[in-house]
Amino acid sequence: MDLSFDNTETAFAYKSDKELKNGRWLLKTMHYPMFVAVGTRITPFLMKTGLPIHGIIRKTIFKQFVGGETLEDTQPVCDMLAKYNVKVILDYGVEGKESEESFDHATEEFIKVINYAATQDNIPFISIKVTGIARFGLLQTLNEAPRLRSGVHDHEEEIAERDRVYDRMYRICEAAAEKGVGVLVDAEESWIQDPVDRLVIDMMSIFNKERPIVYNTIQLYRHDRLQFLKMSHRIARQKQFKLAVKLVRGAYMEKERARADEHGYPSPIQPDKESTDRDYNEAVRFCLENIADTAVIVASHNEESNLLAAQLLDEKGLQHNHPNVHFSQLYGMSDNITFNLGKAGYSVSKYLPFGPIRDVIPYLMRRAQENTSVSGQTGRELSLINKELERRKAG
Repeated sequence: MDLSFDNTETAFAYKSDKELKNGRWLLKTMHYPMFVAVGTRITPFLMKTGLPIHGIIRKTIFKQFVGGETLEDTQPVCDMLAKYNVKVILDYGVEGKESEESFDHATEEFIKVINYAATQDNIPFISIKVTGIARFGLLQTLNEAPRLRSGVHDHEEEIAERDRVYDRMYRICEAAAEKGVGVLVDAEESWIQDPVDRLVIDMMSIFNKERPIVYNTIQLYRHDRLQFLKMSHRIARQKQFKLAVKLVRGAYMEKERARADEHGYPSPIQPDKESTDRDYNEAVRFCLENIADTAVIVASHNEESNLLAAQLLDEKGLQHNHPNVHFSQLYGMSDNITFNLGKAGYSVSKYLPFGPIRDVIPYLMRRAQENTSVSGQTGRELSLINKELERRKAG
């Protein structure tokens, strides 16, 4: 298999020297946990004060990780990625709103993104969060009563609220099915994940009969998710729909552990990184073994997991751009994986959030925290940028 993630010429062909140096400066800054800890606390506050901080954010962390403030702003990024055989997962980066009005507005925005994606050859998927269309507290109530048919005891008001969430989700998935655009439903915290899973499986059973449209996200840093993946596959076979999943390691580790400690229940998180890596790679294998009725997105910044998926495609004699196998990394990270996969003919995309700076601040703060907590990842990114700048200097 002729695939390497060390080729920096391919990885950074789309970046000028200046852009590489700016990226290096930003990653070095994010390498300091103290700086990030202070920055993530005060930035949302500073945004509300009206101080001229927008410009600084726009030119630094926003430019690195976000496609733009509007749908139209993403066009140049999408066009650039298309030149390198890299597709796009569009994500309208709204979260943390809590009113019915905002949920209805988000639903309309998601449908607008689907309609836009359908006009672009390079945008096969959009990403949504159920917390963008449902109240967190409602999901928590549903999670705590998972065995009841209604999931909400006898509260008629909450049953009506739950039905509105179902209707919003149905409208989004229906629009996607009509346009042939995939909908990737993000994972949430473990204490609201059950109702999300049930909602997504319901949508799969309706819209994934012929081809994969609705994708659930499986966080393999949870020790129960490999079994959940296998159970989802059994349900898909029984109900005769195509299982579609996005495999990630996970995004809420510190929060999950802290809540488990506080509430006195066993942590849902794996005991160590090795266990997460093992389950992630096992999930990749399971999906590839069942590729006839399963669609998988290997959404990972781990080089070994990406190589494993590519190797399994080769071993099984499957084409690199098999319609049921897709790779993805976040925009602004792991270009060495994305662009080398694209050049080798694999189906690969960048996850590209967009939205007003104020609305995408929670997303940007998570990226900042992620880059400090995964110190090996940041070190790898910096070494690759340095290697490419040296190569250009020598050339």
